[in-house]
Amino acid sequence: MEGTIKYTIERPEDFTQLLTIYEELGWNSLHLTINDLEKMCTQSWYAIYAFDQQKLVGMGRIISDGVITGIICGVCVLPSFQSKGIGKEMLHRMVAHCEHNRVIPQLMCAESLESYYESVGFKKFSVGMTRNTNR
Repeated sequence: MEGTIKYTIERPEDFTQLLTIYEELGWNSLHLTINDLEKMCTQSWYAIYAFDQQKLVGMGRIISDGVITGIICGVCVLPSFQSKGIGKEMLHRMVAHCEHNRVIPQLMCAESLESYYESVGFKKFSVGMTRNTNR
């Protein structure tokens, strides 16, 4: 499968497909719009997209100042394309981008995903905290 997937930093013409991925993953509890998702990706330091033909099947992005730390976030793959190496390939490319720019790649994830990220070289190092904000 991985051989048929095209990885690119070129943004999709239409972010409707990203909204579909978010909704299929149950990630849209904030009721993000297509415009929100486009802005989120455009304002990221780095974003990568995975396409099968013209279909967006995955995305990941990095938030960074470009100097010290790059926070990898939003790594997602359409459920029907999961377990095919797409997420790992996007992570590999995001880490390579950080290392090329001498930026430390970091991420936060749900505890259930720790072993997945450990399998690609990440290790637990800190406690993450959040604060709820009314949107």
